[in-house]
Amino acid sequence: MYFVTISEMLGTGGYVIAKEVAKKIGYPFYAKEELYKEADAMGYLADVAKLELKSPHLLEKYFSDKPRIYLDRFQSVIYEVAKKGNALFFGKGSQLLLHSFDCALHVLITGSYEKRVQRMVEQMKVDQSVAEKIVSTSDHDKAGFLKYAFNQDWLDPHLYDLTVNTDKLSIDSAIKIIGEAAQTEEIKSCAPEAVSMLGKLSLQRKIESALLEAGAMSLRTFFIVEDLETVRLYGVVHTEEEKEIIERVVHGIKEIKNIKNDLTVFKY
Repeated sequence: MYFVTISEMLGTGGYVIAKEVAKKIGYPFYAKEELYKEADAMGYLADVAKLELKSPHLLEKYFSDKPRIYLDRFQSVIYEVAKKGNALFFGKGSQLLLHSFDCALHVLITGSYEKRVQRMVEQMKVDQSVAEKIVSTSDHDKAGFLKYAFNQDWLDPHLYDLTVNTDKLSIDSAIKIIGEAAQTEEIKSCAPEAVSMLGKLSLQRKIESALLEAGAMSLRTFFIVEDLETVRLYGVVHTEEEKEIIERVVHGIKEIKNIKNDLTVFKY
């Protein structure tokens, strides 16, 4: 299986390019609407819908676990989709989540601020000042989200294998270049263990979000996903009740069949 991730600076035509590339190479296309459908099937739609592509408010970030819960569940959706096989992801941090897989091609569609603003004026039929505000806000929110979620600069060239500038290249040329790059021999098929790795990554996010939601996550408790059905709990708790609560929360995740509860009860 193979993956393509396409990220855009607003006003570059990235969405149209991504959708047409998916058609050209015959991959399922996943943008906001398609990922929301997957989230709904997993029971995560309400949480994922609350996660916009921007950093959470300062108070919410430091005094609430909700942003982390939303982020964990959204990332789980990405990994579950990737497990299915060939896919083209449009934005949503997919270039970071799938960056360690050699079977993924990561593309950035870019362009100058001036030309991006002009495209928004033409496409949305708005004044120049409104278009400037839309483009600037989009750039700011994307930068904030990637910094919060991954501590990365979203325009770091090392995150991408290919950068396409639509100031000079037409939409059709961009589609042709990316489509050909995605099917070159240099992009190797995922190794068999990739599916297992994606499953483990998804399960890790599900467990963390469940523990956070239950208020059962602490700095002294840990877990390891040993396989797609088995989780080992370890660390220190202060009561037997706390140990049982953590096990019960993890056991509530349908994929988990076996729990090795090695939590140590330590009373002050």
